[in-house]
Amino acid sequence: MDVSFLGGPRPQRGVGVVAPFDFALDRELWRWVPDDVSLHLTRTPYVPVEVSLDLARLVSEHETLHDAVRTLTAISPEVVAYACTSGSFVGGIAGERAMCAAMTRAGAVPSVTTSGALLEALAALGAHRVALVTPYTVSVTRALREYVAEAGVTVAGCAFMGLTRHIWKVPYREVAAMARKAVRGGGRRGADALFISCTNLPTYDVIPQLEAELRMPVISANQVTMWAALARMGTRAMGPYQALIDPAARSGPVLPELPDGEQQQEGMA
Repeated sequence: MDVSFLGGPRPQRGVGVVAPFDFALDRELWRWVPDDVSLHLTRTPYVPVEVSLDLARLVSEHETLHDAVRTLTAISPEVVAYACTSGSFVGGIAGERAMCAAMTRAGAVPSVTTSGALLEALAALGAHRVALVTPYTVSVTRALREYVAEAGVTVAGCAFMGLTRHIWKVPYREVAAMARKAVRGGGRRGADALFISCTNLPTYDVIPQLEAELRMPVISANQVTMWAALARMGTRAMGPYQALIDPAARSGPVLPELPDGEQQQEGMA
C-alpha cells in the first residue's frame, strides 16, 4: 500500500528532561504532553546513595547538570527541565535559580526545575497556604518546608512516608491516605492547595479524585514540571480534571473516597 500521501510524521517539538538516575516514571511524564511534543530524557550518573539530602546535592551539582544538558543539545530541545524536587530545593531559592542558570548556559535554551515550577504553580493558583505530602525522611521533608516558607508560602499541614528507596512503587491508595492526613493537619484555616512532592511518586490518576474529595487544587512534582516546561514553549499540558491545567476543574462534585489501604511510616515533619 502506498502511504506517501501521508506526508510523513508531524513535526515534533522537544523538551529535554534531566532526571536522577533512579527515576522510574518516564511514562507518567508523557501523559501530560500533547501529541506534537516529544520528551528526550537523560539521567544523572549513578551514585550508591539512598534518597537523602546528600543524594539531592549529588544529583544537582552544576557539573552534573552541565554534562546532562550537553547530551541533549544535538536534538535541539526548546526547553530543558530538571525533574527532581529535592535536588532543586536542597539549595533554597538561590540554589534553584543558580541551577536554572547553569542549565541555560549549557544548553542555550530556557530551563525549569521541579521546585521552581512548584512556586510558579502556587502563584498561578493564588495559593498562599499549602499542605505537603512527601515520601521522604523527616530531614528531606524539613528542607522542602523551609524552601516553601522562604518563598513566603505558609505550610498549613504536612505528612511524610519516611522512604529512602523504591518510591515509585508506592500505590495510589497510600498517596491518597497521606494527602488526607496532610490536609487534616492544616488547622483551623486549612490549606489553599495540596502539593505531592517527588517526581518518583506516582500521581497522575489520583489528582482529579483528590481535588474533588478535598475541594482544593492538588498539584504534584511531575505535573508542575511538565506544566512549566510546556508553558515555556507556549503550549499547554494535558491533564483533564486537574485544576492547574484545566480551569473547569477548579470546582466540581465530590467523588467517593479512595480506599485507605495499609500505610507506610508517616508523621509530621
